[in-house]
Amino acid sequence: MANQWWQSAVVYQVYPRSFQDSNGDGIGDLPGITQRLDYIKQLGADVIWLNPIYRSPGVDNGYDISDYYDINPEFGTMADFDQLLTTAHAKGLKIMMDIVVNHSSDQNKWFTTSAQSKDNPYADYYIWRDPVDGHEPNNWGGFFGGSAWKYVASRDQYYLHSFAVEQPDLNWDNPQLRQAVYDMMNFWVNKGVDGFRLDVINLISKPDSFADGQPEAGEPYAAIGGIIANGPHLHEYLQEMNQQVFAGHQLMTVGETPGATVADAKQLASGQGQELNMVFEFEHMGLDGNPDPALGKWNDQPVRLVDLKQSLSKWQMGLQGTAWNSLYWNNHDQPRIVSRFGDERPAYRERSAKMLATLLHFLQGTPYIYEGEELGMTNAHFTKLTDYQDLESLNAYHHFVDDEQVVQPEQMLGYLAHMSRDNARTPMQWDDSQNAGFSTATPWLAVNANYPRINAQLAQRTPGSVLSYYQRLIKLRHHLPVITTGTYHLLSPDDAAVYAYVRHMGSQHLLVICNFTAATQTRHFAELPADAHLLISNYDEDHQDVLRAYEAKVYQF
Repeated sequence: MANQWWQSAVVYQVYPRSFQDSNGDGIGDLPGITQRLDYIKQLGADVIWLNPIYRSPGVDNGYDISDYYDINPEFGTMADFDQLLTTAHAKGLKIMMDIVVNHSSDQNKWFTTSAQSKDNPYADYYIWRDPVDGHEPNNWGGFFGGSAWKYVASRDQYYLHSFAVEQPDLNWDNPQLRQAVYDMMNFWVNKGVDGFRLDVINLISKPDSFADGQPEAGEPYAAIGGIIANGPHLHEYLQEMNQQVFAGHQLMTVGETPGATVADAKQLASGQGQELNMVFEFEHMGLDGNPDPALGKWNDQPVRLVDLKQSLSKWQMGLQGTAWNSLYWNNHDQPRIVSRFGDERPAYRERSAKMLATLLHFLQGTPYIYEGEELGMTNAHFTKLTDYQDLESLNAYHHFVDDEQVVQPEQMLGYLAHMSRDNARTPMQWDDSQNAGFSTATPWLAVNANYPRINAQLAQRTPGSVLSYYQRLIKLRHHLPVITTGTYHLLSPDDAAVYAYVRHMGSQHLLVICNFTAATQTRHFAELPADAHLLISNYDEDHQDVLRAYEAKVYQF
């Protein structure tokens, strides 16, 4: 693959609602992001990924878009966005928009018109089907629970919603809809945005047959994900999008692709550049799911390191030289990594946060840092259901506790404390003032109680902080081509405590060693020559064959 600018870039993800409130309403906004651009620049990131900022009723925190051409008033105005874009560019930062085109809001003009009749300009912008024997067209179940179909009397038809009832799926088989999407995306390209993150983009092409699926044992509905992902026209539509929107621009494009395999990614993000630059795969994010498949992701047990190594290595080796990886631990849909794969106890939080960062940032791919990850922010540890606002979390609680009665309330609250998306959405912890410096008003979601000892201001003043370690990692990625282009080789795949791998490029070599435990480990790596030097570590001094608690070190030779 020819080197592209985004291959050596580092992305910083901003969840606007939780980043910085500038007007005292408890909700983060665009002027607040503009105020904090220097912080992102000082971190060393190149690109800012903004979660959706479009007009939305907020059923799924902005992933239900009612107007693709307007800004959510909670976040500001189009003038505020233009100011953010201009200021970011002046500082050498790029802006990547989050776009949702598998579905829209049911309050979008396209849908409100479509729902009125079977004969109007938007009638076929969505997926409508006639009732079958007076019931839903099939037994598909939505990602957020319940049937994936909703009846509308004015059409005497059901519409498909893969997610919430208020998020009807767009009909990508309609060329007029596709053109409307491309026109909308070009509106933002013409404004000067630098790329797109495409939400659940591999769901846009639905199967030709809408036959029933196989439901899970004891469930009335068939899980929709395996049925609609990677449909028959997906690559055709993405190639058309590429030609209509991406061609001729130096854009960064990443597709969120739940259920995608290495083979899928090779086609979606091939070096030929016909579709996307890279994909977000989910395999390593699903390794700690519940052993009971009916409970899905809801669990409170740690991942097995051997499984994590196998998954990450499969993607490193599988895409090497043919496609491009996205590297991430955290995002707005995942719990905090230091609480999930690390150790948030005070004695180990910073060490394990740095260890996890080391592992990720020396892999091949483009790294994504989620707001607060660079501080070692932890899960929120909410204790009451009323603490949560995330639709997925609330639906899961009511389904498993109230409806099915298969999980006790205390156990389900434990699952939410470990896995809820709200763990990532608590406000950014800027300083130790009221509400962590996020807002002068009561925040829309409670601030994590540990903000007095975990915040950006303290990290900036503390030598050796997690923040300063991320800055070092980013500088190395920018200056060492072997990190971007070198090959990957896993060492000791069956080691249950230590993750070690080698990167090679010509005569340059890096040995990356990470201890995933609080116990001291003794390991000797034959790959390490006598003249190797320690490039970076989360300890001050090096004991070559000894790995202390959550120790990470990288040797160059």
